[in-house]
Amino acid sequence: MLLDHHNIIFLALISGLCSSISYAENVPVDNIVLEVREDSLDVDTVEAPALDVKKWGLGIGMRRADIPFAVKDDNEDTAVYDILPLMRFENDHGFLHGLEGGIHLWKNADHQVNVYSRFRFHDVPKAFQNSIKGQSFDFGLQYRYIDGPWESDIAVLSDHYQRNYSYTRIKYNWQQGSWSLVPFVELQWKSADFNNHYYGFDKEDAGAGVSMAGGLEGSYHVASNFYLIGQLGLTRLEDDVYDLDSVNKNYQVESFFGFAFYPEYDKPFNPTSTQYKNDEYLRLAYGWATPSNIGDILKFQAERDSENNQMSSVFYGTQIADSLLTMPIDLYFTPGVVWHYSSDVQKDIAEVALAIKGFYTFQFGPRWRLGIAEGLSYVFDVTYIEGFELTGEDSKRGYENSSKLLNYLDFSFDVNVGDIFDSKALAKTWFGYSIHHRSGIFESSSVFGRIKGGSNYQTVYLQWHF
Repeated sequence: MLLDHHNIIFLALISGLCSSISYAENVPVDNIVLEVREDSLDVDTVEAPALDVKKWGLGIGMRRADIPFAVKDDNEDTAVYDILPLMRFENDHGFLHGLEGGIHLWKNADHQVNVYSRFRFHDVPKAFQNSIKGQSFDFGLQYRYIDGPWESDIAVLSDHYQRNYSYTRIKYNWQQGSWSLVPFVELQWKSADFNNHYYGFDKEDAGAGVSMAGGLEGSYHVASNFYLIGQLGLTRLEDDVYDLDSVNKNYQVESFFGFAFYPEYDKPFNPTSTQYKNDEYLRLAYGWATPSNIGDILKFQAERDSENNQMSSVFYGTQIADSLLTMPIDLYFTPGVVWHYSSDVQKDIAEVALAIKGFYTFQFGPRWRLGIAEGLSYVFDVTYIEGFELTGEDSKRGYENSSKLLNYLDFSFDVNVGDIFDSKALAKTWFGYSIHHRSGIFESSSVFGRIKGGSNYQTVYLQWHF
């Protein structure tokens, strides 16, 4: 399997993020401050798990942004709307904050140097986003300085074709009661190649320039681990870009509103009880592709993949909470690696996934569990089952482009093996069935290439808790 340099960096990001999650004292998650209280930890009985997650977040919301480009009279699009799923966590080696993340090359209490990536939107009318494919995760280096509530950073990045740009940003974190607010200011320098391509569409020359942006991020703690989140920003494009025939707006307004699940800022989860002591798991699964959608699968009407494409996966999980909205739902942070086996129609393909998964346990004879995970999945090449549906003349959708990064869902149903065989040795072993799902959220997200559809695999698995 051949990897270009962006794939190698992405794999390194995932590898760094999936190792020894650390607790960040007084670090805000959307300005939600967590604190470790030494008297709340039983150091004699609690052994830190391999991934000690104390800071996490999972959210979703709607982004709206003005379209700065001149459009035809018969095109009514004046704004772009995106549904954005967001994940947040940190570890000793890296971080993921919504649509940006990185690996620490070096850090101390105040300074960081990171291999860095963030998503760049290209706000053209929705009908053209899949064909133009201007949005992407760009890669580069970032320096970050943290001084109490102040945070500043500077980064140098490039797209897949080495069109370079950089930014510098300053934030201030403020929190009072249930409210947290983060005003920010950002300057972005863009090379001539960058501006000529993304604003002049390689037909006009804008030259290099500097744009300015500012805004306000915020969150409100509603109850339990439920928060409302939002952002409002304004960007001013440089005059040389505004003078292009393809651009008709000098200012671009951007907003976001949604909800998220975070740990309560004054009630960190500490796995000190016997029930949850060192609760980690390892899951091994094997699965078969199906061209059917989730609805048909749940109605037991799944079709067999005529090419018999198969996969196996390994997922690790570590507990991050024992309730969701006061309900007895155990939450786990779960990174995983998937291997799609070669067949007559595809080569071996690797996939990595990051998710937060919830389990609801009930007893009907033996213990049973229902589980659902939400996260992100990245494949290093498009699998046959996705390409067959999404791209090509004979596909169901006929898109010009697919997306390697898609939304990830996992639906599972399992039973405790120890209860079935009345064995204490197997009391933490579960056998189950799951649906491994990747999709673009019904063409609603430019992060996923404005596509509808994806792929489904039915899997069986064994899961060991320890």
